[in-house]
Amino acid sequence: MVTGLGLVTPLGTGTEANWDALVAGRSGVRPITRFDAGTLPARIAGEVPDFDPERFLDRREARKMDVFIQYAVAAAQMAMDDAQLAAPLAQPERVGVIIGVGMGGLATLEDCFPALVERNFRRVSPFMIPRLIPNMAAGHVAMRFGARGPNYATTSACASGAHAVGDAFALIREGRQDVMLAGGAEAPVCLLGVGGFSAMRALATSFNEEPARASRPFDAKREGFVIAEGAGVLVLEELGHARRRGARIHAELAGYGASCDAYHMTQPSPEGEGAAECMALALADAGLAPEDVGYINAHGTGTPFNDEAETLAVKRVFGGHAHRLAISSTKSMTGHSLGAAGTIEAAYTVLALARGTLPPTINLDEPDPACDLDYVPHTARRVAIRAALSNSFGFGGTNATLAFRVLDE
Repeated sequence: MVTGLGLVTPLGTGTEANWDALVAGRSGVRPITRFDAGTLPARIAGEVPDFDPERFLDRREARKMDVFIQYAVAAAQMAMDDAQLAAPLAQPERVGVIIGVGMGGLATLEDCFPALVERNFRRVSPFMIPRLIPNMAAGHVAMRFGARGPNYATTSACASGAHAVGDAFALIREGRQDVMLAGGAEAPVCLLGVGGFSAMRALATSFNEEPARASRPFDAKREGFVIAEGAGVLVLEELGHARRRGARIHAELAGYGASCDAYHMTQPSPEGEGAAECMALALADAGLAPEDVGYINAHGTGTPFNDEAETLAVKRVFGGHAHRLAISSTKSMTGHSLGAAGTIEAAYTVLALARGTLPPTINLDEPDPACDLDYVPHTARRVAIRAALSNSFGFGGTNATLAFRVLDE
């Protein structure tokens, strides 16, 4: 069961800030302010606005953390507050933490490496490694709440956050844990991150003067994704445990699918076989028929190959029902936060179920003829749904799908 949500994204900090922006169709993509991007072909990003780490951490503590860790701790705190859980935990060994991270502390590496090369190791911060390595997001969250259950990072590119939620779900279903904090965190908006993806020609570059229009999933003029940052954390809880303490249940996490394309380093299999298998596995795991699903939060990056392959995969799995499904890409508003995206979008899917409103796909001005499904263009849609999927697909052909549904009392 999902009993807590915490969000730090380009749309804002906190659930309500995010939800207000989503239903308004408001973009969080802006000119890069974190560094001088003037020499790069992509000069826009989904930066988290007005984030104050001292809302969640004391100053000395925050200085020991890369930004991706700060985001993870903040999202975890908000999720625990939402779930009305706090330290000291009654059974800390029955509470675990898994935070997916795709890249880790790129900004820390960028800051520290010149000192190492130009001077010597004595000029490098002793906190470099703890700030850099991906598993420290989960480590700091566990230390904050005294959670002594399983603690690790999933690192599977853009599917990292979704795999973290799926692994946490499995631990609870197997009876090994009662509560899991599961999430994703990323802070790649630095010269290394933006420059590296620019070198791959993966980023949108034609809308530097109109950043809100740049992320264009399923549109004929899409040309790449918009890099972004943030974190999302879900509190997952065994049903009996949640009910015994009178917790509010946002939705049921009912199924999880994972697969691999085994096709290419960065491109999806062109017919969408791996993505289709992943969705089918999640449906089977949840005991859902394709017709039970009313909404899919798509991976929807705005890259030419990915959007078309995902459309084909949906048609493979859902057949005639594919054209009756509502599908949207919230990356059209947030940009693509890599390892954090899967959990941020899982949270958005839970909110869509709980609040009966489907977020739109903005910037869908000229639909690609190859992307011919209902992508909820431009405007949020009020509709009650009972079950939904959230898709996350990453470099290396890694795929994850989470299936959520309204809990039947």
